[in-house]
Amino acid sequence: MRTNDADLPIWRSILFVPATSARFIESAVRQAADALQIDLEDSVSPQEKDVARAAVAPIARSFVQAGKAVIVRVNRPWRLLVRDLEASVCEAVSAISLPKVPDAGFIKSVAEVLSELEFERGLVQGHTRLIAMIEDPEGVHHVDAIAQAHARMLGLIVGAEDLAVSMHMAVNEDTLYTPNIMALIAARRAGLMPLGFIGSVADYKDQEAFRKRIERARSLGFEGAFCVHPSQVPIINEGFAPQASEVEHARALMLAFEQAQVEGKAAFAYRGRMVDLPVIEQARRLLAKVERLKRFEKSRDVQL
Repeated sequence: MRTNDADLPIWRSILFVPATSARFIESAVRQAADALQIDLEDSVSPQEKDVARAAVAPIARSFVQAGKAVIVRVNRPWRLLVRDLEASVCEAVSAISLPKVPDAGFIKSVAEVLSELEFERGLVQGHTRLIAMIEDPEGVHHVDAIAQAHARMLGLIVGAEDLAVSMHMAVNEDTLYTPNIMALIAARRAGLMPLGFIGSVADYKDQEAFRKRIERARSLGFEGAFCVHPSQVPIINEGFAPQASEVEHARALMLAFEQAQVEGKAAFAYRGRMVDLPVIEQARRLLAKVERLKRFEKSRDVQL
């Protein structure tokens, strides 16, 4: 289990970019997304799969040059998946998003293919990480084993639309709450990034409703989310970052804690609340995240 959040990348917003759309590819580098996800799956027609694969490496290099982390979402059927992996494994691609992951064995098989490709291409073993998309009852049932399946695992996310189809259910907060919390728990237990929110990524027009979904997701413990439209990016970046009032409270709390230690107190009252070590640990984590975000933004500015 990975216990240090500093081991994980800062990917609050992960913007989908169709591999065959020159307009979206050009626009993507101007967005404030932390990571760009080249899509070979739903946004690419069957007739254009080969064209999309050929475009992955040059697109990925251009995204890296723009200071973006690069992910590729591949197709699920094995005959398509293997070709997608062969087209995607390169220095510029940090991770692969795997749709419709059914169990841990699937992750292990993909990892074996990735190891062969990395060896052939002179990449460090383990360079290419994995984000598992939970999109059917089988995946939900095995979500904990999926999270623990391999050292390449980086994140978990529930695919709302596909899960709803496979479960014969509506796409709303009632139906999606339990699978998302199961994925969140599994991700935390394995030391992975819990990605997503309770709702559909396709609902982007009502920005206020989307903002509330992201705020709720952060309160539940999620770290970032996929997005399908540029308008979602600033909402996600803001929503998954510590808020100014929270930072001020955490800093003041830490000062009060330091004074309590001087006075030899194990617990103390602060602003009407009893404070002990778990409360202090929450404040420490929040302030550490603030510093990580500052370093991340500074490094991105340097790259640009």
